[in-house]
Amino acid sequence: MPPNNPLPIWGNEKTMNMNPLILTNIQSSPYFKVNLYELKTYHEVIDEIYYRVEHLEPWERGSRKTAGQTGMCGGVRGVGAGGIVSSAYCLLYKLFTLRLTRKQLTGLITHQDSPFIRGLGFMYIRYTQDPKELWDWYEPYLEDEEEIDVKAGGGHVMPIGEMIRQWMTKLEWYSTLFPRIPVPVQKDLMQKLKNHNWSRPEPEEEPIAASNQPQHIPDEEVSFGEAERMAYKRR
Repeated sequence: MPPNNPLPIWGNEKTMNMNPLILTNIQSSPYFKVNLYELKTYHEVIDEIYYRVEHLEPWERGSRKTAGQTGMCGGVRGVGAGGIVSSAYCLLYKLFTLRLTRKQLTGLITHQDSPFIRGLGFMYIRYTQDPKELWDWYEPYLEDEEEIDVKAGGGHVMPIGEMIRQWMTKLEWYSTLFPRIPVPVQKDLMQKLKNHNWSRPEPEEEPIAASNQPQHIPDEEVSFGEAERMAYKRR
């Protein structure tokens, strides 16, 4: 495909294969509707990622309460349940609305100014590209040592290579799920990872504290409320 043509979207071309709860909160977020609406170009969005993204979780820290609220106890005026949707996911969806080209997406994952620019590029691939093409996209970066703190509020630093290896082997990502990979494709990815020739043995890692492990929280277990975020001026 020519580098200047938009990449095809695998799966649902309207939702970006994103959890409906997260998508609803993005679309109702003042930050997305007001601030990001004003950004019209790829380079403007990259600048916004540089200044605003500090983690790769879908929700801001402490905004998604899970105690005591279940069932149909909310949904006021069609606004989704959840919490304050993160800048990262708002900007991820903004990138989706731009319908990136291969050249633009490659520019994101090789960007030198911020690991979060690269992280959102790799996440865009995970959400929108055919699972059969994940290996081709990710393989050159499996040993990438640039560190990124993916947790809201900080505290879960990992090399980018480790992050994308996890994305090929696990569906769970904090309080959401990535698009499901068909079983034959998943088996092929696991075999390729097993056969991959690492330049050196991977060091043994200390067990990650349970609080740092990405966990999926079922939608029915969250409290209900508007995903409000104060609109703020860009730097």
